[in-house]
Amino acid sequence: MSNTTNGAQDPNLGLRTSDYYFDLPQELIAQDPLTERADARLLVMNKNTGKIAHKIFKDIIDYLKPGDCLVLNDTKVIPARLLGTKKDTGAAVEILLLKRRENDIWETLVRPGKKLRPGAEVTFGDGILTGKILDIVDEGNRLVQFSYEGIFEEVLDRLGEMPLPPYITHKLQDKNMYQTVYAKYEGSAAAPTAGLHFTNELLEEIKAKGVDLAYVTLHVGLGTFRPVKVDNVLEHHMHTEWYQVSSEAAEKINKAKEGGHRVICVGTTSCRTIESAASEDGHMKACADNTSIFIYPGYKFKVTDCLITNFHLPESTLVMLVSALAGREYVLNAYEEAIKERYRFFSFGDACFFTDDEI
Repeated sequence: MSNTTNGAQDPNLGLRTSDYYFDLPQELIAQDPLTERADARLLVMNKNTGKIAHKIFKDIIDYLKPGDCLVLNDTKVIPARLLGTKKDTGAAVEILLLKRRENDIWETLVRPGKKLRPGAEVTFGDGILTGKILDIVDEGNRLVQFSYEGIFEEVLDRLGEMPLPPYITHKLQDKNMYQTVYAKYEGSAAAPTAGLHFTNELLEEIKAKGVDLAYVTLHVGLGTFRPVKVDNVLEHHMHTEWYQVSSEAAEKINKAKEGGHRVICVGTTSCRTIESAASEDGHMKACADNTSIFIYPGYKFKVTDCLITNFHLPESTLVMLVSALAGREYVLNAYEEAIKERYRFFSFGDACFFTDDEI
């Protein structure tokens, strides 16, 4: 299967951040999840021709074929947003858990940073949880040591809020709506949002059709929302995230490839995981590691054939990844069509399927 992208032969095409700009009306940013996950809209685009069809997400089953392998990220979002007060002054502070360093020491994002210097102490939930700032690390993040009684995860579930992206201003009524139905391993600061559209019933129907489900894990960091601040794409420093591929998942992916079937990634995180884990010839094996892979036009995919994903931010690394698979002009045209048709964008929005199916 060809992995060439539109215009990839021109080394300068698609290497400016501004090449991925599109004008998105504010009102198209979805603020709330749908009650019925699989009722979201689905824009289907043939990545080789750019032809588009408008469907409902549950119609995805019509495009999946026996022998295909669907790769899903089973990470679980932790309620990582903690609202508390500075112990000595009572000033309001916010701490966002990014990454567990060791035991009860976490790398965090804090607000306001100026008030939280090493040595400062913060209290949450009337003292049920306290945190002490140990150090300032990369990009102003703080290392915080937490103290509590009992089990940290239970305390966090009681006090923490879901760390919704900055463009969502509504309060989430049900924490589970920012969690995939197959979420299993805790560690993400953001949801792998393409997976939010699947229900258990739809997954069972997909399996009954002869499609293999391969679960991988990548703990999504907030770096996924970090804007690209350089003009030249090649100068962008990609964030690092931890991933794991089990031997079972590797076997399923290899079986699909060896049988001439497709590997279809659910979300950019699943795509980044298997592209990081695969050898140069596309063979998968069980592994766990950190990845800072940056996929943009010109990249040759080793494993991924098709991609189910949501609509992403203008000039984001995620739009660049999709453009690497389906061609920048085709992707921007699809986004233009979605805006015209009033699709819902971003985390709680509608979905796209970039495929090789005839449309």
